Amino acid sequence: MAFLLAGTAAAQDVPRPLTDSDFIPFDMEQAAIGHQLFYDPILSGNQNISCAHCHHPDFGTSDGLSLGIGEGGQGLGPDRTPGVGADKIRKRIPRNSPGLWNLGARDIHTVFHDGRLSISDVYGNGFNSPAQEWLPEGLNSLLAAQALFPLTAQFEMAGNVAENQVTGAVHDRIDKGWPILAKRVRTDPRYGPAIVAAFDGVETTEDITITQIANALAAFMAVEWRSTDSPFDQYLAGDDSALSPAQKDGMDLFYGKARCATCHSGPLMSDQEFHALALPPFGPGRTRQWDPYARDVGRMGESNRLEDAYRFRTPMLRNVALTAPYGHNGAFPDLDSMIRHHLDPVGSFMNWAPQTAALPDVPWLQKADFVIWQDQIEMQRVRNKIDIAPLDLSDAEIDSLVAFMHALTGTSVDTPPFGVPESFVP
Repeated sequence: MAFLLAGTAAAQDVPRPLTDSDFIPFDMEQAAIGHQLFYDPILSGNQNISCAHCHHPDFGTSDGLSLGIGEGGQGLGPDRTPGVGADKIRKRIPRNSPGLWNLGARDIHTVFHDGRLSISDVYGNGFNSPAQEWLPEGLNSLLAAQALFPLTAQFEMAGNVAENQVTGAVHDRIDKGWPILAKRVRTDPRYGPAIVAAFDGVETTEDITITQIANALAAFMAVEWRSTDSPFDQYLAGDDSALSPAQKDGMDLFYGKARCATCHSGPLMSDQEFHALALPPFGPGRTRQWDPYARDVGRMGESNRLEDAYRFRTPMLRNVALTAPYGHNGAFPDLDSMIRHHLDPVGSFMNWAPQTAALPDVPWLQKADFVIWQDQIEMQRVRNKIDIAPLDLSDAEIDSLVAFMHALTGTSVDTPPFGVPESFVP
């Protein structure tokens, strides 16, 4: 979360309710295919991890970890282990796994913590993405484009170089792995005929490409994790009794004194901009080619602008109470500690302890987990780049803000259209 941007004192108006018109319509037959693909390891290089391992509904469509255990790990959620032998992980996922709520909204134009994927015509295909001009054509949404990139990420789903055809192809060029995955899917009797039936213009299984796979995944995620029925949503729709007194107090603080809505603005509760909060750094970082191993400069890694250093995208807040831990690297375990960090970033930074992070034990990575702390210059850079102003709130006011965060949890999150398939094996 990114509260309290300096220089804004005026109270913010509560947003209008979200309606059907705020969301892209998706085909339910395509969503049903995406549902199966999302939980199927067929889309990973070594066929040992699925999208659901890092985005599971039991953990609010995240994984309950500060930094995830990707390709090579075993198990699910906070109990996931780093694997053994030759298959064990070589690196933690550099950033916290974000929740997937309401990503089918029309107004979303930028995704990922550093905004490296956005709506743009810079490459003539509708998107500014790591694939540049090699992004496939025919994608139905920003969400479909987003679904493509974990498949090409070495430590997320692709696997290590020389382990399989997919990661070897990606090593040559980012788009070279997608046709290999598409062939797997179209030659699978569970998927090939179903995709032909669900997609116009696909006459035979030979016509299936990664585009249909990405579009099916997007349809599923958009349908499954659309959330617009929280107590707060009910309040916005006119039900004054939907919020408890504490939640109403928290809402008043959120849109008033606490200035949370400066960044968490609008119906989606995000300005989709980038702000530096001085979160304590740890883990491998999402490094650039010339960076030290552990460094993570945030938005600057995409924009190459020095002023963007250590800034990260404002997350949306529907169901935020379900998606702990918090921050781009999961530095804070609960809403209370995350809010307190916003109130006093420097003090929180100085008092943060490594045991606060939810990191499964990985002995062979232990020395690297906090090696960044030995670089006092880098630590000072992170600590000095703060876009928010300190603010004094009482413990009671913080409790009210936490109560309001819980009022953002949808009432139907436990009864989604599809649910976890019985065939899913963590």
